[in-house]
Amino acid sequence: MDNVVLISTVSMAGLGLFFASILAFVNKKLKVEEDPKIAEIAGALPGVNCGACGFTNCHQYAESLAKGEIEPDLCRAGGEEVIKALSSILGVEVEKKVKELAIVHCGADKTKKKKKAEYVGIKTCQAAHSLRGAEMLCEYGCLGYGDCQRACPFDAIKIVDGLARVDKNKCTACRKCVAACPRDIISVEKTGSEDFIYVACNSHDKGAETRKACPVGCIACGLCQKFTEGIFHVEDNLAGVSYEKMNNINNKDEVIKKCPTKCILKL
Repeated sequence: MDNVVLISTVSMAGLGLFFASILAFVNKKLKVEEDPKIAEIAGALPGVNCGACGFTNCHQYAESLAKGEIEPDLCRAGGEEVIKALSSILGVEVEKKVKELAIVHCGADKTKKKKKAEYVGIKTCQAAHSLRGAEMLCEYGCLGYGDCQRACPFDAIKIVDGLARVDKNKCTACRKCVAACPRDIISVEKTGSEDFIYVACNSHDKGAETRKACPVGCIACGLCQKFTEGIFHVEDNLAGVSYEKMNNINNKDEVIKKCPTKCILKL
């Protein structure tokens, strides 16, 4: 019996060594050497694997860059410094992009939100939205349960007093918050100058209905349209902006001041 056990053990060890040798030999013969430039590029990337560039992780983006398949200005997490480093490695020039930021189109914090009920369900925006906004009377505004905050990989958006607020110094315009918001109140815009103004409302109700639901909602009065010669425009009971013409507005402070519900805000 002892001899049988010994023979079996030696045989198994021999087989293991034999197959390991074959695998090592095949691996050596079939191994594809990775372009060393990929490692150099990957080293310049932040390595957060946020997916904002459109790739699953930083290494996949590095591979595509090394092959010349894509531009080196897609890394939102790294910003201008990483773009410059990648451009240097690849020997290309990239035009400086206009600053982009996530914009929250709602200005009603918990002091301004009106309730229609007391919500005791799952504390997520998605869950509350599926119940027609749960406790909120307004069916368009920020629910304040933080789905956008949890989605942001850069800690750039927080819920403050029941309203999502963006830290413009941290925001990389990755659009994770846009995808997470069930009410579609977040957009990413090219903000450019520091005096960027926008409509902090998403309601498409008529003015009278909006006033009942929210004191800072857009009532589609059209004053902003009048004072900007159509750069602000009213459509479907909601004011909007042609952002590409933003720099043509010379009286931005007056536009903000004239808005009767103060739903036009400066970034």
